Amino acid sequence: MLYTIGIAVTFFLSFILLTKNEKSKADQILALWLTVIGIHLTLYYIISTKNYFQLPDVLGFEIPMPLLHGPFIFLYTTSLTHPNDIGKKGFLHFIPYFLGLLALGPFFVLSPEKKVMVYQQEGSSFTILMNIFFLCIILSGIIYSSLSLRSLIAHKKKILKSYSYIEKVNLKWLYYLIIGMGGIWLVVIFGDDHYIFSSVVLYVMFIGYYGIKQVGVFTDTPAIENLLALEASKELFKETPVPEERPKYEKSELTFNQLETIHQDLVLLMQHEKLYKTPELTISDVAKKLSIHPNILSQVINRMEEKNFFDYINSKRVDEFRELVSRQENQQFTLLAIAYECGFNSKTSFNRNFKKVAGISPSEYLKEARIKLNQ
Repeated sequence: MLYTIGIAVTFFLSFILLTKNEKSKADQILALWLTVIGIHLTLYYIISTKNYFQLPDVLGFEIPMPLLHGPFIFLYTTSLTHPNDIGKKGFLHFIPYFLGLLALGPFFVLSPEKKVMVYQQEGSSFTILMNIFFLCIILSGIIYSSLSLRSLIAHKKKILKSYSYIEKVNLKWLYYLIIGMGGIWLVVIFGDDHYIFSSVVLYVMFIGYYGIKQVGVFTDTPAIENLLALEASKELFKETPVPEERPKYEKSELTFNQLETIHQDLVLLMQHEKLYKTPELTISDVAKKLSIHPNILSQVINRMEEKNFFDYINSKRVDEFRELVSRQENQQFTLLAIAYECGFNSKTSFNRNFKKVAGISPSEYLKEARIKLNQ
């Protein structure tokens, strides 16, 4: 019963993705992956229920299918974090699967009766080949899970260099998918087929529940955080066009005097215009004000402040908060109201960044400073 529900849910989710009005490359990859999962679950159901007596010709095709799931999670991750890297060479990741099919050639040419006999004997005549498959499947799971996670971490690092907020562009959806897939690979190593495919069904149900309820992956109007994350990825990895007016300090390596000059301009800009009070401030916004390239500004902040853009802006917001709460006239307001005034866009973001900068929570700071705000 569990497998039939999983099969139905998998094909249903794939159908929803395929019927979306505006399908992205990521949608197409996820739809194809869900279809493969559905076929894999169907083949396992046929084998586990001994229905292969009526369908001996489908036997063997499920054996190399685990080699498909690693490439699919990696390509889906890449399509969201490094969209420019998805090209025609993506099919190369599926070569191990097709080599697996070729390796099973001696089995596929057997008569239906002999195929059934091999399965009844639990593949005793193909023991060496099955051990090779198992090793390749484990390696594929480890390699592609690691590559996917590395891609996501690299994406987050680039976001911290360019954005002053991460709540709407951090792609938590992908973290959950990769972690869940990693969990399934652990079951593959230590569990039997029943536990493996049961965990796959639960994984698919998670994709459906979280995708529909919170993320909006399966809707024609995706959730705002997905849109922002996709836009952020495209912005981070697109080639920067040459401006009509050549920006100042166009060289990739600056002298210390140049770094110092730009840094002074940045300090004055923040003092006078307080750009950090803009909740969704990006490094491009600040660079435009200074008439320099964003990469140059990132280099200046890294070298002179020893911070990335995200930490630099949020430290300014924390300093502004401490300045505002120290004024008597502002103590009629709530802590969150003042935090929003400083540029934070959520209570979670404020608490996390304040503690990172000050070393204590906002409430502890107020208590130590003997400041009482309106509740």
